[in-house]
This record gives sequence, structure tokens and C-alpha cells, in this order.
Amino acid sequence: MNPVLVVQGAGDFDAVPRLRELQDQAEIRFATSTDELQAALPGADALLGWNFRADSLRQAWDSAAALRWVHWCGAGVDAALFPGLVQSRVELTNARGIFDLPMAEWVLGMMLNFAKRFPQTLEFQAKCEWNHRLSETLAGKKALVVGVGSIGRAVGRQLQAAGLQVDAIGRSARDGGSDFGRIHAIGDLHARLSRADYVILITPLTPETRNLFGAAEFAAMAPHARFINIGRGALVVEADLLQALHDGRIAGAALDVFVEEPLPAESPFWRAPNCLISPHMSGDYYEFETAMADQFLANWARYLAGEPLFNIVDKALGFVSGSSG
Repeated sequence: MNPVLVVQGAGDFDAVPRLRELQDQAEIRFATSTDELQAALPGADALLGWNFRADSLRQAWDSAAALRWVHWCGAGVDAALFPGLVQSRVELTNARGIFDLPMAEWVLGMMLNFAKRFPQTLEFQAKCEWNHRLSETLAGKKALVVGVGSIGRAVGRQLQAAGLQVDAIGRSARDGGSDFGRIHAIGDLHARLSRADYVILITPLTPETRNLFGAAEFAAMAPHARFINIGRGALVVEADLLQALHDGRIAGAALDVFVEEPLPAESPFWRAPNCLISPHMSGDYYEFETAMADQFLANWARYLAGEPLFNIVDKALGFVSGSSG
């Protein structure tokens, strides 16, 4: 008998590129709600988590007794790291590598927005105003990347190519290799924050990193520095970030992630000074769904052949072992 594959977050074959190629290799069930997932999971061998934000697997976990493998279509797997899955023998893999370069490009783009004052350029253009002004350079500036997984390393490479000096924060201090000048230990975070012109947050969301940035961290940053978050909203105490922006304790922020998404229209972030907002899209590009499907199918072939899977998440750490820390 063919294995049973449940596709969470998709209603039919058309929602996932290349999925029809597996019709002869698996019994495929679709689920777009918790109730549908509970009905689909009994007897299932594998689950493709197509909607990485959904928490329906947590709610339907009691129906997943036969499950052996979960592939989560996101770089962050926090929605899948609930106790039932973490304590089980189910292997968890993720989409590591799919979003690295696009997210690094997004970071560089936001930094260019700040340095070259593009929002002001568009504002003056809309008003037909010829308003000459100066801008900043990025070359020679200092960036601190908090998180040294594959995305953080891609950010480091991209920023070094643009002429910045790039250090990083990881779990332990060590040489940065070709991606960073130096990786400093998490205990040195405050000391390194004071030296950075740009701080980029891209560590995984785990119990240890939740609320990693709060009032003390923003107070440790230089007043001219900008803060960029492409990790998860819950890495930050949002009220403290808003206060730091309003008080001028930091010069600006570019935020792609928030605790509540979509960001409500009444959120004060929309009106915060020097704050650039995007809707959790820094890693999304026109071909990304095809890339995710290609990656899953490559791992599926390994699964059918009984070979070791790639991108296996260390469920105790919350990320692919060796990709962060």
C-alpha cells in the first residue's frame, strides 16, 4: 500500500506545485481547517505543512498516532514546536535554504531605504517638489546580525558585499568565517549593540529567544542605529520598541514580522516614526512556492527510499542543528 500524505493548508492539487506527481506514490489527503485535519490524520504517514503559520496541527495532534514525518514549509518552525510533536519520535524537517537570499536582499533594501531616504523621495515626488537633500553611505558602516543560521549568514554575505563591517551574535563566540567578521556570544549582546549602526534580528523563536529584545536592548543601541526584524514578532517586546522609536532612543526600524499578523489597522506601528512595515513577505518571491515544492519532493524521494532526510530540525533546539547558534 502507498503511504498516506496529508497536505495541511491546501484544498486541492492545484494549490501545491508538482504535487500531482505523487498521485501514484501516495494516498493524498487535503486539509484547510482543524476539523479537516483531524479527519485526515488517522493512518497518515507524513504531513506536508504548506501553511507554516497555522496551528491546526497542534489542535489535531491526537489524531496523528501513525505519523512518522512532518515537513514544515517555513524556515521558522515555531508553530510546529508544541510539546506533543517535540516529545514524539516524528521527524520534523523545514524549508531551510529557500528564503535565505531573498531575505538578505530585503534587509539590504531596507537599509538602502534608510540611507538613501527613498520614502522621502517618493513623498516629495508625489508633491512635485524639487527638494535637494543629502544621504548616507552604507560602505564602512557596522552591522550586527543576531542569529547565525543560514538566513543570518546570507545577510552577512550580502552586507559585506555592500561594503559593511558585519559581526554576529550566536550562542557561543567563534570565528565568523567568510560570512561575518566575528561571531560573539549571546552574553556579549549589549556590548556589541552599542557599536552597531544596524541591528538585524533573525534568530529562531524558541523559549530562550522569546522577548529577546526589550527596553534594555534598545537602550543599549546607539541613538543613530536602526533595528531590523525578519525573525518573528515575539522575539521583541513590541511596546518597548514603540517607546524607543517615539523617544528617539533608536533612529528607526524596519519590521517584516509582528506578534499579531495581519497587523491590525489600529496598531500604533503604522504611525510610529521612522518605521518601515512589510507584511511578512521578506522571503517571498514569485517562484518561492515552486522552490518549496521542489525541496519537499526531493525529501519525499528520500523518504520512500528509506534514506536519511535533509533539513532535520533538532526539536529540542528549534532549528536545523548546525544552522544556528
